[in-house]
Amino acid sequence: MPVPPRQPTPRPDPHARRRDRGEPLPRGRKAARRRQRQDERPHWGLRAATTLSVLVLAAGGIGHAMVTSMNTGINRVDPFKDMKNRPEAEAGRGMNILLVGTDGRDRITKEEKEKYRLGGAPCHCTDTIMLVHVSEDRNRASVVSLPRDSYAEMPEHTDETTGDHHKAHPVKINAAYAEGGPSLTTRTVEHMTGVKIDHYLEVDFTSFMKTVDVLGGVDICTATSLKDSYTGLDLAPGTHRLSGGEALQYVRSRHIDGASDLGRMQRQQRFLAAFIAKATDSGALLNPVKFREVAGTLLGSVRADQGFGTSQMLALGQAMRGFTPASSEFTSVPIGEMSYPVKGIGSTLKWDDAKSKKLFQTLREDRPLGVPRPKSAKANPVNPVDVSPEQIRVQVDNGTRTAGLGRRVDAALRATGFRTTGLPGNGVRRDLTRTLLTYDPRWDRSAQSLAAALPGCELRAVPGQGGTMRVTAGADFRGVKAVRAQDEYQGEFGVVTGDQVVCP
Repeated sequence: MPVPPRQPTPRPDPHARRRDRGEPLPRGRKAARRRQRQDERPHWGLRAATTLSVLVLAAGGIGHAMVTSMNTGINRVDPFKDMKNRPEAEAGRGMNILLVGTDGRDRITKEEKEKYRLGGAPCHCTDTIMLVHVSEDRNRASVVSLPRDSYAEMPEHTDETTGDHHKAHPVKINAAYAEGGPSLTTRTVEHMTGVKIDHYLEVDFTSFMKTVDVLGGVDICTATSLKDSYTGLDLAPGTHRLSGGEALQYVRSRHIDGASDLGRMQRQQRFLAAFIAKATDSGALLNPVKFREVAGTLLGSVRADQGFGTSQMLALGQAMRGFTPASSEFTSVPIGEMSYPVKGIGSTLKWDDAKSKKLFQTLREDRPLGVPRPKSAKANPVNPVDVSPEQIRVQVDNGTRTAGLGRRVDAALRATGFRTTGLPGNGVRRDLTRTLLTYDPRWDRSAQSLAAALPGCELRAVPGQGGTMRVTAGADFRGVKAVRAQDEYQGEFGVVTGDQVVCP
């Protein structure tokens, strides 16, 4: 009878005791340290996002006892109370987390309010809403921002504050929290996306500011100057180390350009990547004393569902040991109408029905949202612009009598990455000497990015033109200059990976 081969005796981990105590590993273990960078990239409410990232990083690098102590400090809510007719969730399709950032300015000092321009009464509403999908293999986190001014259909419910019963009615999505708290917010998001939420995490302004300060600030890079008179943000081109209050200005600013909330969400994505890079690179999460300070500060105002506890954090952290910034991808839900009027509510953002359905279907099927980036792609392109060509739609017309010029310009812009219609026409004028670019002022960043590809062109604002840029080729056209976005949002969903948004 054959003797089964003897199994090799497992070799003990010489650094197990160090790891349990949270002490730094020897220098020769650089690869192990890199594996401990679990960048669970919840995308934002910056604060909500940073909360989840710390929880996951902690679960992978600190140990059961410390995670258990953190677990007892989290306030619990029941976001799934009395929920019926929920979306189907298929086994083996990953995990979905709803991240909510609330106002919380009632807990900020008078001096901080004045310094960082946090005036006004606090609102009982969500400042930021994000849907985070962690893949089944734990190798990818996809983060989708849901603009707070999104047009939403509120399900039938009872108002938590007044006790009044309401039938289904239209609102801006951030009003769901005011009328029904975590439960109605979760129901509304599930109703709009068709994605079943597995866990809920909520955090506010206060812990966000204090946590950034405990880390010693976070580095942010910008290719252009950023000014917002409403928040007081004033950054020159370059790299800046932001304190907690300055970081709050950065992620709250909505009046830097015509992009409003959409531009703000992109800055939040950039900040989250920078926050996690700082937390991991500084060793704060491997130092028990520093970690307790960071986690204690952040978790002071966190609320989560009862099901997201110690065992879930540990399992998630251990499964994501190979997670890196490149493993995370960020996007915002595609918008069809930027100023969709609703009686009694005002202007809202209406989602692009077809694209948003496709986006959330991709999440449900546990597939990546973005186009894989070639390893040879440059992190810092020679001609950086604010908005990726892939996100800019262009109609080209021929403003001269030169046959075929419109087709040449259309082809050249498309080859550079711009989303041209492919149907060039003839301009009203056929004697144009200088190429003309007309645009809606609400899309001024897109116009500037397109203009960078057409040196010498004339820019002309046309209110009400909509999101499509119009280029009328003139006799001066000599070619298209290749451009790339500082944040390379790729493909139809406008996805960017975490490694693309941190400082080089």
